[in-house]
Amino acid sequence: MSASKRDLPMLPYEYGRHRSGSGVVGGYLLQRATPYLPPWLLTVGTGILSLPAHHLWADSAAASAGLTLASAALTATTWWAGKATTAQRRLHSTVTVGLATSWLTAAALAGPATGPLQGLYLIGGPTLAASWNIRHLLRTNTDPQNDGQGSGGLLEKVGLAKTMVIGSTVAPNKATFQLQLPPGELTADDVSKAAPRLASALDVSPTAVRVHPDPDSHARAQVTIVPRDLLKNTTPWPGPSAPGGSIAEPVVVGVYEDGTEAVLYFPGDPAKARNAMHLLIMGMTGSGKSEGALAALGEIASRRDVVVWASDPAKADQTLGPLLPALDWAALDMPSTTAMIEAITAAIPARTKWLAKYGYKQWEPACAETQADGSPGMPYLVCWFEEAAKTIREIDEDVFTGIGQEARSAGISLVVSLQRASGTQISTDTRASLGSSWCFGVRGEVDAGFALPDEALDAGAAPHAWRDKKPGYNYLAANGVPEQLWATPARSYLTSRDQLTQVATAFASVRAGVDAVTGQAARQAAGAAFTDRTRSPLTPSSPRTATARLTEESHPVHDIDDDHDDVEAEEFDGIDPEQPLAPVRTVLHFATPAPGRPPRREITTDEARQAMTDLLDEFEAAGMVEVGPKDFMDHCDRHGRTRGWVSGQVSAMVLTGRLRETDKAGRYRIIPQNQPVLAGV
Repeated sequence: MSASKRDLPMLPYEYGRHRSGSGVVGGYLLQRATPYLPPWLLTVGTGILSLPAHHLWADSAAASAGLTLASAALTATTWWAGKATTAQRRLHSTVTVGLATSWLTAAALAGPATGPLQGLYLIGGPTLAASWNIRHLLRTNTDPQNDGQGSGGLLEKVGLAKTMVIGSTVAPNKATFQLQLPPGELTADDVSKAAPRLASALDVSPTAVRVHPDPDSHARAQVTIVPRDLLKNTTPWPGPSAPGGSIAEPVVVGVYEDGTEAVLYFPGDPAKARNAMHLLIMGMTGSGKSEGALAALGEIASRRDVVVWASDPAKADQTLGPLLPALDWAALDMPSTTAMIEAITAAIPARTKWLAKYGYKQWEPACAETQADGSPGMPYLVCWFEEAAKTIREIDEDVFTGIGQEARSAGISLVVSLQRASGTQISTDTRASLGSSWCFGVRGEVDAGFALPDEALDAGAAPHAWRDKKPGYNYLAANGVPEQLWATPARSYLTSRDQLTQVATAFASVRAGVDAVTGQAARQAAGAAFTDRTRSPLTPSSPRTATARLTEESHPVHDIDDDHDDVEAEEFDGIDPEQPLAPVRTVLHFATPAPGRPPRREITTDEARQAMTDLLDEFEAAGMVEVGPKDFMDHCDRHGRTRGWVSGQVSAMVLTGRLRETDKAGRYRIIPQNQPVLAGV
């Protein structure tokens, strides 16, 4: 048993389950008798005190007068002090003090065994003590730890009579109470229903009181009260939390009210029994929903093994504008959005087939690396649909249902963002397949139920209390997020356009390009809509932050995006002092060249790509029919790139029709240049 549980008082019926022995019984009886002992101790103390008083003052006239005046004064003081209590308690207290002081005065002067004084003590003392015991016994609450919560107490006022507080933790601006409910009379659901009345009684906001049922006992619950709103000041985005890291690492999107980071997890993790995430984002106009999306996409754009396809047919590039260079495919109208959905649908079976081929039950970071047979890896795919209500309205209410039900096993996360996820806006089947939700301010309680699970609402989550008055406030009920945080308010980071532009530019050499498997499936399904997809070129003058000075030696790049590769690393060596820089989150240290080894000449991406083309021409001229990444790596000094980059370029040659897959893993047939080839990607 943990220390915290040992410190909690044990209920009567728990003794039989947890302990045994006469010592335990005696301890329990002492605990229950303690509230009734004070009147008896005062009675015994009065009798003992009368003995030295009689010895000192038996023959003193002055003591007689003094004791009489003291008795009268104490009795009057008791009556005066009791005016703030009930009339019964005032009268009972005054009579008790008057009789006790009168007897003590008489016993001190005449002797406690003189005349009727002995009988009055033996009969009257126990009678007065017992009267106070009866008064205590008849109170609604008899537990000393819950004193003050009985008749007229706070818990009784809110409908939780007989509930006991069995533990509490108090921190700055946060108090947590463990409640023991009367078995068979109240449940944790009753505590959840009483939360609004408790907030009213404590004079705090409705979102300040949260209730978390005990998973092991329906007769216990935890109540958390946060009286002051610590999220009222916006928090600027501090920059990427894991620059150059894997998408499997947490994506930090904001902060909770206690200052801890609010995170999203996109891929699954078998070790933690966590599935990949499909996410529903909901919030009314002005709730800050788009700002939250930008904070998440800015994080994703700094990772090395993820590709983003994003759609916004309603606002075009108004929201996604700064991040367009970081998106492999941006669908900014309905025709391209329709094509993107077709491409995703076609990519699912192709990707699952690839995962099965290499023995993966689900996507994991190793999938993005070059495989054991030399084949290029497959990055994670995030499909983000902003203003999805327009897409659903113009295509079909079930347009996302199939993707939501099948894509997770293919290493794809679906994100659907809209203002109101009602049954008229989105299919209930689709909503059911989006297992995670990120809910910003909504118009009413009914709307909150479209996004948040019942557990979060019962625990006190109330996004309808914010509406559009507190932009960025949200609840996050997502895979990997502990359930006790589902009803804890968070606030998303506030991102600037300059920060997002920096991320899109600075991490271009880190981000992965679409893999051959996904690209080929998308080209076959969407045709020119995919091969001619919207991709924004990088701006050479954009600054490069210190956190993003990553080399391809540190993170292999599977990049087949020509538009993203035509910027030389040397162009970003200087930092423009006029541009704000994101805070440094990670400092990377690189090893120095080995002694005596001349540094490798830095060549541009275009030069490296041309070297690959020249090598392929040389292989063809030499009569080679099949090639693979290993053949190119034998000449790696000519292009100065890593195996991961080479594998990505081999994938590009497959997509452009220069190479064709064979039955042998990691081997590709050379297609002569005089044969017709497909359009490049």
